[in-house]
Amino acid sequence: MTIKPLIILPDPLLRQVSKPFERVDDALLKLADDMLETMYDAPGIGLAGIQIGVARRILVVDVSREEDEKNPIVVINPEIIRSSDERSVYEEGCLSIPEYYAEVERPASVTVKHIGRDGKEHVIEADGLLATCLQHEIDHLDGVLFIDHISRLKREMVIKRFTKAAKAKAV
Repeated sequence: MTIKPLIILPDPLLRQVSKPFERVDDALLKLADDMLETMYDAPGIGLAGIQIGVARRILVVDVSREEDEKNPIVVINPEIIRSSDERSVYEEGCLSIPEYYAEVERPASVTVKHIGRDGKEHVIEADGLLATCLQHEIDHLDGVLFIDHISRLKREMVIKRFTKAAKAKAV
């Protein structure tokens, strides 16, 4: 397994819409393993393919607590097929927007249809942190960042800060 470098805001790749996979093969399973390794190393609870420069519809999540056994979930070609009317608010962060956090309101529960590591279709009924994490990562696959769910003023300030940091790093 290989730890991959993370794509950081303001990289335009983060706004790209990811394409679905045609089939599950060894290369895809290796990518999933690399993504899990990268996510755990960061450390984070979710990672979308685009965050390591792969514009394909894959994400990994693990919302287990540190003291519990790891419970990694590999989600290929996810599709939200149901969202609750009930809303919940979580403070979100993102490995591609390091050290910035904001409260985001999303549906409290979702049903996600996807392909698993086994190549078969699965359905996840999620609520709480898992629902939030899945929605956050699926947003990435659609070129949407969690800062798109906050006020325009706050979003512009974050983008400006990261753009300035990227320019300073490039010099």
